[in-house]
Amino acid sequence: MAYAMIAGLPIEYGLYGSAVGLIVGMIFAGSRFIVLGPTNATAVLLLSTFSTFGAMALTGKEQDILFLLPSLLLLVGLFLVIGAFLRMASLIQYVSRTVVTGYITAAAALIIVNQVKNLLGFSFGSDEHAVSFIEVCKHTISHLGDLSWGSGATWYPLSLGVLTLGIYLILQWRLRLLPNVALTLVIASALHAFASSQFWPGLEVEMLQSPGQGSLQFTLPSFNLEQFRTLVGPALALAMLCLLEGLSIGKSLAARKGSRIDANQEMFSMGMANIGCSVLSGMVASGSLTRSALNATSGAATQVSSLFSGALCLVGVFTVGQFIAYVPKPCLAVVVMVIAFSLFNLKQYRMVTRSTLSDSIVFYVTLFTALFFALDFSIYVGVGVSILLFLRKAAAPQLVEYGFTEQGQLQELEKSKRMDLEISIVHVEGELFFGAADLFLEQIRRFCADPNLKVIILKMRNAHHLDATSAMALEELIQYMRESDRHILICEVRRDTLRVFQRSGLINLIGRDNMFPDLRSNPTYSTARAVRRAKDIVGGQKTKVSIYVESLKQRGKGSTS
Repeated sequence: MAYAMIAGLPIEYGLYGSAVGLIVGMIFAGSRFIVLGPTNATAVLLLSTFSTFGAMALTGKEQDILFLLPSLLLLVGLFLVIGAFLRMASLIQYVSRTVVTGYITAAAALIIVNQVKNLLGFSFGSDEHAVSFIEVCKHTISHLGDLSWGSGATWYPLSLGVLTLGIYLILQWRLRLLPNVALTLVIASALHAFASSQFWPGLEVEMLQSPGQGSLQFTLPSFNLEQFRTLVGPALALAMLCLLEGLSIGKSLAARKGSRIDANQEMFSMGMANIGCSVLSGMVASGSLTRSALNATSGAATQVSSLFSGALCLVGVFTVGQFIAYVPKPCLAVVVMVIAFSLFNLKQYRMVTRSTLSDSIVFYVTLFTALFFALDFSIYVGVGVSILLFLRKAAAPQLVEYGFTEQGQLQELEKSKRMDLEISIVHVEGELFFGAADLFLEQIRRFCADPNLKVIILKMRNAHHLDATSAMALEELIQYMRESDRHILICEVRRDTLRVFQRSGLINLIGRDNMFPDLRSNPTYSTARAVRRAKDIVGGQKTKVSIYVESLKQRGKGSTS
């Protein structure tokens, strides 16, 4: 009920969503570790999505939202199912947990301020479409001045909410192992019924509506082009959030039991659960942390436990669902606020803001974007910023000049202590994809600027992900060197790097005599051959380089002059 209330839906959508998500998800799940159903994060993203619909000139009425919901859930399910068939579950590792932390923090703040109107008994006007946290605060503050604080219509719902909070805190303090959310609602509802009948019979407070007969319906989603354009963005964000929540929970619980989960199978299970919810009056089904943890600690041995839980939930709706009408809305609003407040995690905040500067930037960008704009937009911005900052760090290859000691060992050299003024051995380490190409070219040209250098040997065993942009940068470098009658040799070339040289045609420009593949069984042999080739190019100059050679049969020390 709380999840449905967060999303702005009738409470039966939360109840049916829990049952359908559990039952359908169980059929296709590959493990017992992920229990599906509505969650705080997906509920608040639904709320933000529906608010956006209102801001986009839709009527914003409940019946219009309920008309769009099945189509939205179907898209979420299809995105997850297609992603599972394409085995894309592993891509979720590229979404930083820092993004999720920033998103959940803003979502918790939005949940809390959005329940103030339910606690005090007012509602926003039809022209007040609040998409973001800032907009909800603005409209809430404007209505606070219109309330009659001296009347019972205002103070009684607020007092009922304070009483509900006190009951919950006492239960949590003394009886933590009991289902205190349910107990709090039962006790608070009973106290309201007693007080309203015995002491303040004239005071009224808005009550929840129990699920009506026939509220569980089979509904076929429908689309038109305009609806599809409107729904595809939020659906993709919801699918990403479901996958991130579910897999992070499942992997954590499986690791505690010494097991593993099939990420793509669980992704498929979540997709089918959302498709089931789309046709059976549900809401978004994701991996629930609290229910998954409770399921594991209760000793569930298979995913059939989800079947029993879903079936019991359905039975409960049809047997005791009528009593929901006795629950005051301010009581549930306080419970929702308490749940949202529990999402604030100070330990995680310290980690994401103090670990690295990049993590701190991603967190604050995601947080403030989610506070000022729609939540689904903040996910895209946070993911984009985290990827850009990662590429910025990855696109910084390290170039270190090496030389041989008198004992024949390679060692890093200081610029002022180059032992051979005509041959430079440069160790290239890091990513050489398109983002690093310009920096790589700039760094290597600094070595080439020394007019005494006749030959540069690039050691590329630890250079990764060479692409066309980097190949073109190398082509420019080779041509630049040849204009001044100088040469570039490349050694320790791995197979994947060699394949790029061959396919791009760069190997013909370098010359096969100037490229030396890596030999795993003899790591220094490729460099030794490159140095010999460099000495041949230098010719009869007075230079000497000692080379440590490890042959296939024996180890030895060789020297060339």
